[in-house]
Amino acid sequence: MAFGDQTLPFATKGYAWLPDLRRRSHNRPIPMRFGGQRAVAVSGPDAARFFYGEGHLERHDALPEPVVDTLFGRGVHTLDDEAHRARKALFVALLMHQDGIDTLATLTGKIFDEAADGWRGDKPVSLFDGTARVLTDAVSRWTGVPDEFDLDAPTADLVAMVDGFATLGPRHVRARLARRRQEKAFAELIEAVRRQEPADTPVSRIAHHLEDGYLLDARTAAVELINIIRPTTAVAWFAAFAGHALDRWPGTRARLRAGDDEYTLAFVHELRRFYPFAPFLGGRARRDLTFQGTSIPAGSLVLLDVYGQHHDERVWPEPYEFRPERFLGRRVGEFELIPQGGGDPRTGHRCPGEKITVAVLGTLVQRLAKLDYYLPPQNAAIDLSRVPAQVRSGPQIVVP
Repeated sequence: MAFGDQTLPFATKGYAWLPDLRRRSHNRPIPMRFGGQRAVAVSGPDAARFFYGEGHLERHDALPEPVVDTLFGRGVHTLDDEAHRARKALFVALLMHQDGIDTLATLTGKIFDEAADGWRGDKPVSLFDGTARVLTDAVSRWTGVPDEFDLDAPTADLVAMVDGFATLGPRHVRARLARRRQEKAFAELIEAVRRQEPADTPVSRIAHHLEDGYLLDARTAAVELINIIRPTTAVAWFAAFAGHALDRWPGTRARLRAGDDEYTLAFVHELRRFYPFAPFLGGRARRDLTFQGTSIPAGSLVLLDVYGQHHDERVWPEPYEFRPERFLGRRVGEFELIPQGGGDPRTGHRCPGEKITVAVLGTLVQRLAKLDYYLPPQNAAIDLSRVPAQVRSGPQIVVP
């Protein structure tokens, strides 16, 4: 069964769009048109293995221009093959060293504690806004951004870049303007860092990084620095979801408050599975392909249904139940839990910053579970037609 152009249905249905199509197609690959182009949507661990299979897909011309010019910028996400591997090696060296990850997580906890002290009083505070500022501050210090760099404007702009990538309305306009401002500001920062002696910080290593014997141009280096800071700021979406989960399932709080690291990791994985963030991922077929008996002509878009896979009962029993226990004692396969892509982050397109996301989020959920606060009356609904989805109210918390 082939479907017509699905651009408008995605815009109106959001996260429910591909799961609905999958049910109508009896869980088979879904031929369609998307954005006026021929496309096939796939879902499930086998589909993720196919999606990341060597030589199957390319990314450099598959990402829609509106997404590139808001969320990603023209950096590592738009590269393939050897160019991608060379640039990816820089990120692996910067982001996957456990000591560095632990340092960032510890710094995040310290800054969160300081911020929470300032939240005390009778006035409600947006958990989303507050943690976004904490995260930007922490990752900026960790990467070596100079103290005099104004973090208030970058926080709002970094949030806007993420918030506007999947719409063509006012949020998208704000995202484009935010990216332009921050690429210019960070390019100026890169130039300033290059006038100093090289140092062992991510900012300096990106600024002095050589490819084929040449420095990256300042704008590209700025994009790659933003590609470290922006995803860390985006953890605020999951911090807000953590506040939502702790309110809806208060029985999860005790083990988090006790500092049970194994349960905390399970809680973080369940947050990333249960709550909506990336609806799907996209690539373009390099050659004629076949998946589960469905032909995928060269040049076709291939859409991997992330939200649908995370709510597929064949992969996750009772998928609409929030149960961190499902991850206790379970090894998570590279192609099962894919909120930041699938496969090996060292060599493929899976985000090398995923370990940072997990570590930082673990720190935040433990701190949040220990914090004495309450939620005043509010609308804490999550609208699945909005991408990326948010807790409508923030949520708002009061810290007495």
